[in-house]
Amino acid sequence: MQAVTAFSDPPTWVAEAVIYQIFPDRFRCSGRVEEQRHLALKPWGSDPTEQGFQGGDLYGVIDALDQLQEMGVTCVYLTPIFRSAVNHRYHTDDYFQVDPLLGGNTALDALVAALHERNMRLVLDGVFNHCGRGFWAFHHVVENGQASPYRDWFHIKQWPINPYPGIDESCGYDCWWSIPDLPKFNHANPAVQEHLLAVARHWLERGIDGWRLDVADEVPKNFWAEFRRVVREVKSDAWIVGEIWGDARSWLQGEHFDGVMNYRIGWSTLGWAGGDALRQGYRNPSYPLNPLSTEELINIWNTTTSWYRPQVNRGQMNLLDSHDVPRALHSLNGDLKAMRLALLLLFLQPGAPCIFYGTETGLAGGPSTEGSSGPEPGCREAYPWDQHWSADLRSSIQQLAKLRSSYPNLHQTALAWRCFGSDGLVGEAEGLEVWINRSRVKSLALPEPQATAKVLWSNDQHSAPGSISMQSALMLVTSPS
Repeated sequence: MQAVTAFSDPPTWVAEAVIYQIFPDRFRCSGRVEEQRHLALKPWGSDPTEQGFQGGDLYGVIDALDQLQEMGVTCVYLTPIFRSAVNHRYHTDDYFQVDPLLGGNTALDALVAALHERNMRLVLDGVFNHCGRGFWAFHHVVENGQASPYRDWFHIKQWPINPYPGIDESCGYDCWWSIPDLPKFNHANPAVQEHLLAVARHWLERGIDGWRLDVADEVPKNFWAEFRRVVREVKSDAWIVGEIWGDARSWLQGEHFDGVMNYRIGWSTLGWAGGDALRQGYRNPSYPLNPLSTEELINIWNTTTSWYRPQVNRGQMNLLDSHDVPRALHSLNGDLKAMRLALLLLFLQPGAPCIFYGTETGLAGGPSTEGSSGPEPGCREAYPWDQHWSADLRSSIQQLAKLRSSYPNLHQTALAWRCFGSDGLVGEAEGLEVWINRSRVKSLALPEPQATAKVLWSNDQHSAPGSISMQSALMLVTSPS
């Protein structure tokens, strides 16, 4: 295979992608996984904060692909799918085995084939900073102590190690966020590097289209540089996305990642669309949920896009929410009109919009108490396939995907944004303008000549000519075609 330089721009397909993030255990149960027979699975729709497995699997994802594609989705991102003893599977036991509860390796092969038949893509979650306490090499150390040849795969501080420490006891090794069931890898060990790089290579050769990299800023940069080299060697248009929540300039210079999970777009968009009605009980400094003025929103967006080259901005994963934060509709206090505005703004950014599974059904999980922070299991609800949906946003997402596809100049580069009063937001592209009114109490009168301009798209059902009604938006033609 011809060598490919690691220093390369993000793959071009990302700029046109619409991503759908799936938490596999809670998405869809196909009933076709033999390994689940006679097991004590929890009832579908159980409290998402509880331990245990509800039985979603990869064949269930296949069963949903027609619906996802109809909605405009072109790429599926799965949170971890490898063998694990935890329902979120960030505690990996074996990186070369898809969890049997999900259908195993055969199910992943079938999913890859089904996606590629539809010209859709698949991104997997790579947890390469740490493993689970049941990871085979760590288990070897637990059983053999200092006699284990794998002892240098981890950062052992004292012997014997204590993987199940009591209160105020030390586990004796480095672990993620001091959680004993998540031992950190020693990336300085060549054997660790070779193993993890082999994982990256194996699944790309098996057909996946990219990697989302968990807690990427906690792994040495030189490892990611080699990771990128291997990925580009195997598949030159594979997408590499790091979980970096803030300023990612040092990671997006062409040596490490193609893009990051662009949470800055998410919390700022919700802060503006929600305004004073925004729910603020979740307090995470990396995902600040605060009401924003239009000027503050524009400043955040301009700062974020100015950090990176245009090619990098087009390689970002933009999102309103995820498995780690409250759902957007939770933060917006159930306001569906504000949610539709937030989705519109997400689809107007350079980069790929990412929809968290169940957004289209009105799922609104989040913390049940004020002052919550960190990972948010309340947002990991079971998809309500056989239940009443509190909302149906499928047509809204479908329209936005078509809008994005039909007018690529709306997202190929960052729009020029400006304020129009306290509640009006205007985005300008060549020949087009998008006008958005977030006010809940009054319509927004358009100035001349916009008041008589041709309307190409609108989600406004009730406005008078020359105005935008409350919490609505429209797209205007500003120059002859």
